[in-house]
Amino acid sequence: MNFRAIATREDILGDLKNPDLFQYGDETMHAWMEGRLSDDIVVEQRKVQEAELIIFQFPLYWFSVPAIMKGWMDRVLAQGFAFSMENMYNNGMFKDKKAMLAFSTGASKSMFQPDGINGDMNVTLWPLQNGTLHFCGFQVLAPQIFWGPAHCPAQVRTAMLDGWRDRLRGLSAERPLTFAPCELFDLSLQGGFLLRPDTREEFDSQPHGLTTGHHLGKPLPPDNQIKAPPQSGACGPSASTNFIST
Repeated sequence: MNFRAIATREDILGDLKNPDLFQYGDETMHAWMEGRLSDDIVVEQRKVQEAELIIFQFPLYWFSVPAIMKGWMDRVLAQGFAFSMENMYNNGMFKDKKAMLAFSTGASKSMFQPDGINGDMNVTLWPLQNGTLHFCGFQVLAPQIFWGPAHCPAQVRTAMLDGWRDRLRGLSAERPLTFAPCELFDLSLQGGFLLRPDTREEFDSQPHGLTTGHHLGKPLPPDNQIKAPPQSGACGPSASTNFIST
């Protein structure tokens, strides 16, 4: 596609709201509201609006997505279109949509274990799955991880693809991962958007933290960002037939 990854003044058509202090997020929000975003962004936003499920397929680069995909997120998921301070996380704009990561690693699975040299993959995935996808409201399905395919025999790579193909057939019935709902937090400036005291007290007796990010000084809940628990609370309708794979 040759999608332009760099967020610049060129993304806003017409005059700036504040030419003396260019703030990309504020300007793109106003441009979205007024229909003044650049055409390439608008095309991608229409795809997001029409999709019920978005699959982000990529090789893991430096513990994150490659540059162009990161630029897609920066430019397409504009404030107002994808999120607002009133509409975020489980109350987010895309709460009726699903999204997931499908990626390959250059390292083996053991290297991404809690005691592996790269650290816990659950921690690696938290910024992308919670801070980007869930922040915009997506119900996030468990990731599809292809561990070190470059170092595997051909038959193992074939088995990886066969497993992915089988999973895709039943993807619409899967439960999403669990995240801490906004209702557990004091969503006011006075409360600092912190966990409510009664919620914190409730979790004091639990053996694990609330999520990978909200560990509360406890061990992380096992595979919180990799596997959906059997009784996880899915919200919103199941995805069916409209897909974007980017």
